Amino acid sequence: MKKKENENNLEEEKIPAENQENLTDNEETETQGTPTDELAEMKEKYLRLYSDFENFRKRTAKEKVELIQTASAGLIVELLPVIDDYERALANAPEGEISEGIQLIFAKINSVLQSKGLKELPAKGEVFDAEIHDCITQFAAPTEADKGKVIEVIEKGYTLHEKVIRFAKVVVGN
Repeated sequence: MKKKENENNLEEEKIPAENQENLTDNEETETQGTPTDELAEMKEKYLRLYSDFENFRKRTAKEKVELIQTASAGLIVELLPVIDDYERALANAPEGEISEGIQLIFAKINSVLQSKGLKELPAKGEVFDAEIHDCITQFAAPTEADKGKVIEVIEKGYTLHEKVIRFAKVVVGN
């Protein structure tokens, strides 16, 4: 009696399994679609992949150019205090104490740095701009027109290829 029940159970189990196979075959044919749908899907995947690659290529090329332009930024930033010291010495030295040869050497250093993309930020008399100026302190403006403008420059600011590498330290009139 137990054998007959087991055989009946096996037959019942086989029927649903066969039905399941038929269902999976039908589902596969529905998801596959027509060859033109597959072609359109593959074409869309290709276009997305191609555009992603183009974006990657352009971004890396841009980063490479920026890296080349700012590769010397570290050295230039370290030279800026030396330039500041020379300018202070030149401004405070009695007439004729700094030789013409030293002044020519300094002019040559400045021209080399400018050819590498170094530019001095405009500051004195300009309207205060937090993007390029660093306000050290504020004093009363000598005239009404000087309010909100840079009165004095404590330390010059510089850009390297339009990127600020040192903010100008300034005194602003209020």
